[in-house]
Amino acid sequence: MNNGAGTRCYSMKLSDFIGETTEYDKKEMLEERKPKSWLKSVSAFANGIGGALIFGVSDDETLVGLDDAKDASEKISEAIKTKMDPIPDIVLKIHKEDGKEFVVLDVKSGMETPYYYIGDGGHIAFVRVGNESIPADATALKRLVMKGSNITFDSISTRYNFSGFAFTKLRSVYRQRTKKELSESDFASFGLVDEDGMLTNAGALLADESPIRHSRLFCTRWYGLDKASGIMEALDDREVSGSLITLLQAGEEFVNNNTKKRWKKTGNGRIEMPEYPERAVLECIVNALIHRDYSILGSEVHIDIFDDRIEITSPGGMPDGSAVQNLDTDNVISKRRNPVIADVFSRMNYMERRGSGFKKIKDDYHFAVNYRPELEPKFYSDISTFKVTLYNLNYNVPVEKVLIDTEKVSIEEEKVLITSRNLSMQTAIDSLKAKKSTKENARKLFAYMEFDGIFGRTDIMEITGLSITAAGNLLTNLKSAELIAPVSGYGNGKYKFIIPKE
Repeated sequence: MNNGAGTRCYSMKLSDFIGETTEYDKKEMLEERKPKSWLKSVSAFANGIGGALIFGVSDDETLVGLDDAKDASEKISEAIKTKMDPIPDIVLKIHKEDGKEFVVLDVKSGMETPYYYIGDGGHIAFVRVGNESIPADATALKRLVMKGSNITFDSISTRYNFSGFAFTKLRSVYRQRTKKELSESDFASFGLVDEDGMLTNAGALLADESPIRHSRLFCTRWYGLDKASGIMEALDDREVSGSLITLLQAGEEFVNNNTKKRWKKTGNGRIEMPEYPERAVLECIVNALIHRDYSILGSEVHIDIFDDRIEITSPGGMPDGSAVQNLDTDNVISKRRNPVIADVFSRMNYMERRGSGFKKIKDDYHFAVNYRPELEPKFYSDISTFKVTLYNLNYNVPVEKVLIDTEKVSIEEEKVLITSRNLSMQTAIDSLKAKKSTKENARKLFAYMEFDGIFGRTDIMEITGLSITAAGNLLTNLKSAELIAPVSGYGNGKYKFIIPKE
């Protein structure tokens, strides 16, 4: 606790101070006989992102002042020493303005959470909700205990043995995106398995059949602009559980199936105009799954698609308790609630190890063909929820009125080239002289590997679920159609897809 400046005065106006402080509370006077009335704010600030308590200001923000600010500051200091456990880091300042004296109690965000108020026969930890300080519920208290113990939910060991679970999805996507195999030792070094061979929560969340039942994704395509159009409630919906990889792929697929792309001719060909930038959507789904608060039971990630927007909502606000709508999202420091999971997704190049995803999402919109300032993505958070709103770039925009920016055309033409190659492969697979099931498995393999992935018969078995013989037959079909070519340097029997011949 730092209250050595208890008698120091400073010149900043209170209105300026309040403007620079995200969290603050005010008291007209020091209530000596009711210390809980103001110590609850001290507890909440220390348990959250910090804040300031100003004595001598009325509820309507009239600057009343204190009769004896020095005496009040001493009593405040003593009350904190005797009625807070542990004692938070504070700075007490006496402020003079308009011939009046005030006490400003600056409470720092603490690392030894929970910070309890001692009184009424027990210990009570408070948290900040809006402009109120309320007792922490069981979930919030659990979160504070983990923070004070310097542990995260995803690093905690479970009762589930690693040997009892499969990780086919994780292994396959890891191989596809990194060109490396996920070894048994990687599970331990990445923090997915503890030294006793038990899964951590991160490992349990990434298992094919995740035992953490509240790790779910609810997707809905609503009719119209809200959830109660009066005609019909939903055009499409899906509920998904299982591995975080499964949830991510299902979320991407649902958005792709329920959104459209436009095309417009340009001097060199045509330009792609999706309703939503694909990278921004992926970034939002990844963030919702990685950064959600898994200690909140009975909740799940939601993707709600309306005619004019997508809303992606996840349980748990910002990790530090701040309100994202009050922050400069271009310069938010990345804080990861689930660093073990975040690290695995970073290794798979789904997200960067440093920096904030907010700016990347906005940049994706800024480079889109139909972007206008009013379509800037919006971010909102409170103590229990985080929501991002992505706006439909093509909503109410006639295609003939789209103005093409030459800089954006060059970016989009590269996307068109990639898309055309993918379409040519899909056409080639459809033309295979093979059974319908063989073509379906070929499509599934290409969806996983595309043109960069390297695979063999074992990989095909994991991705498609085929037997060793059927996987070999699929390889034979693809080789005969000249859709794959052998790759050296990765062991025998490794291949990759190649661009089909005209």
